[in-house]
Amino acid sequence: MADNAPQSVRIRTGEGNEYRLDAIDRAAGRYDRNRSDAVACACDDAVRLLDAIEDVLGRSDLTHNQREEIATRFDRAASVNIEVGLSTQVGEK
Repeated sequence: MADNAPQSVRIRTGEGNEYRLDAIDRAAGRYDRNRSDAVACACDDAVRLLDAIEDVLGRSDLTHNQREEIATRFDRAASVNIEVGLSTQVGEK
């Protein structure tokens, strides 16, 4: 934790950012917490989820098609862009 943490953090929800309040309210309902706690939970979970996605897609036992399918499913479920590359190695390392 930072020693210089602010007492509060503001999330702007006006002027074209009204969707943020909807997202916060959905998180609050999902976590069954107040808005502030729900934002913190969602941030923690987002980092863990993205780490897990990278771990799964980095597995060497998956085929390219399996990686594509997994990436597509996560890409639809989260606001992230996932690219899966295909590489071929010929000969010895």
